[in-house]
This record gives sequence, structure tokens and C-alpha cells, in this order.
Amino acid sequence: MPQTKDFYSVLGVGSSASQDEIKKAYRKLAKKYHPDANKSDPKAAERFKEISEANNVLSDPEKRKQYDEMRRLGAFDGGFGGFGGARSPRGPGARGASQTINFQDFDIGGLGGLGDLFSSMFGGGESRESARQTGPEKGQTVEANLDIPFRTAARGGKVPIELEVSEECPTCHGSGAAPGASLRICPECNGRGVISFGQGGFAVNRPCPVCLGRGQIPTEPCPSCHGNGEIRARRKVLISVPPGVDTGSKIRLKGQGGKGTRNGPSGDLIITFNVQPDKFYRRDGLDVIATVPLNIAQATLGTKISVRTLDGKKVALKIPPGTPSGKRFRVRGQGIEKGDKKGDLIVEVSIQVPEKLSEEQERMMKEFAESGGLKY
Repeated sequence: MPQTKDFYSVLGVGSSASQDEIKKAYRKLAKKYHPDANKSDPKAAERFKEISEANNVLSDPEKRKQYDEMRRLGAFDGGFGGFGGARSPRGPGARGASQTINFQDFDIGGLGGLGDLFSSMFGGGESRESARQTGPEKGQTVEANLDIPFRTAARGGKVPIELEVSEECPTCHGSGAAPGASLRICPECNGRGVISFGQGGFAVNRPCPVCLGRGQIPTEPCPSCHGNGEIRARRKVLISVPPGVDTGSKIRLKGQGGKGTRNGPSGDLIITFNVQPDKFYRRDGLDVIATVPLNIAQATLGTKISVRTLDGKKVALKIPPGTPSGKRFRVRGQGIEKGDKKGDLIVEVSIQVPEKLSEEQERMMKEFAESGGLKY
């Protein structure tokens, strides 16, 4: 049975990687192994699940801090040993005695119970797994990246997204058994739902891989979910984008993740936004910059132009004579609104020079240059 994988290795980054490096590594791998892009490769879904699990821990500063502490103690690199059943102690202080550690009782460096960490990352200890066998269980928390147009990000709006989530199998209702099949005690964990792994006198509990923590296995697996008790389902969700979001912004939607099992509550949906570039606008904080082209005559003699704001309205601007390329004009209050703050619309002019002149135009330009003492 394999040991728990190192989350840093899963994402291909070092343990000292910055949050930005972790984010980039996750996005690259998630795009490569997303099930939608690898429909013919059944292993891609499992790899995508590993990547998401690693990112869920390492992208959260508090979870990462706890994980690093457990990693330092050797829980993920064999420090607690390989797998295998852990025997009960032969007595206090007995030499060679093996002991199953209840991490719920430990609080290292103010990090809280280590059992909570194991529960959040690996499925929890014996008491929690026992509860899973009969009690309701919360559905899968789903994380997804969502590309949104620049103007939707600036002003807010609604964007549809299609998700793939794990849900309770409607055929077996999560038991993993085919219709009419019976359930028997799992021989691997003897019905406990968990197994212990460790050596050197310590052991840690984790969900049984044979019965998936249920403590029972069917005499005949469900044909719909192949005994897993869960199926992958696609769901469409309409996401409300708050005004002023930027790339990397996240929102959590309660109850929009996978459906719970045994009448448990639905999981949450965590959306990370990726704002697409706009052909006309670009962003600087809450200000919006729009580049407007002017010809030589407009820049030299002055003119009036009309510029469209984010909400589609037009504002008139007076361009004074002799305006240089790159000159900026500020329209107050027409930028991005976020909370009680609102940015401005900044109009930046760009002087467009004709690539080719007619003979008459070239002659007149030379006369203009010579009369003004300009070199050419």
C-alpha cells in the first residue's frame, strides 16, 4: 500500500515555494490533467484530484503551516513508518511496545489538534470514520477557475459555469452495493472503517482503502458506481460576479458543491477568477485606462472626441492643440466601483502617423517642415 504523497511533490514545487509559485504550478497542472481535456484517460481524473487536494492545503496559509509541521515530524516521508496494522501496547513503558497515537490530544506550537489536520487532509481518525458509516456526510467541496470578461469583472454580472462533481450514486444511495446485494464486514479493517499504519511504536489511523471508510463491502458491487458509492456528475451553475474582482480573486458559494450523502449537506463551491484582457480597456487599481488614437491634424490643431465608459455611456473630451502622444485625460468617477470607492476613467491619446503619403501630401509636409525649421 503506498504512502501518503508529498503535496509539494504533487505540484512539483519546493517546500519554500511562494504562494504565487504554488498558484502557477496548480493552474498549469490543473489545465493539463482536467478530466474535460482527458476524457479518454481515466487516470487523469485521479491525478486531477491529487492536484486539487494538494492545492487546497498548500494555498491556504493556515493549512500549509499545519501541514509543514506534520511534514517536519515525518508523517509524510516515512517518519511514522510504512503501512500495516499497529498493535496495542503491551504495557506502560514496555520495550518494543507499539502504540496507536490519538493526534486529537496533541497541540504543537499552538497549531491546534493534529487530528483535525489529518481529518481535514486525509479523512480523519477512527471516531470520525465510524461516524461516516452511519451518519450524514457533507458533499464534496469543489474548486474551479472561471474566465470572465474584463467588463464583467469591472462592473459585476452573471457568468455560467459547468462543473464536474462527485455525488452520491442514485442506484445504491452511497452503499456501493448492487440492487438486491447484501453487505458484509470488511475483512481489511474488520468493520472499523479505518486502518492503522506506522512503525517504531507509533501508528496513525486513516480510512480503509478497501471499504472506503464504510466498514462494509457489498457481495456484488453497484454497476453504476462500481462499488464506490459515488458518481461523477456535471452541473451548471450561474455565478454572480461581484463588481471589481481581479485575477486571483476568490468567492465561496455555500451549498453549491457536491451533494451530501445520507442526507448530509451539500459541499461548497470555491471559484477563482481569471480576468480576460479587453481590446480597449486595461486596469490600474480601480482606474480604467482607455487608449484613443488621434491623427496628426487632431493632435496639432486640437479636436473634440467621444469616449465610451464602462457602462456604455459616451463622454466628450476636448483635446487642446499641440497634444503629444501619451498625454492622459482623467474623467472622474467613471472607473471601477468597489465598496465605497470608485476609480476614474483615464483616456490616453496615441498619435497615429500615416505609413504612406501621396506625392501632394509629401510635398506639403516638406513645405510645412521647412517653414517651421524642422529637420527631416
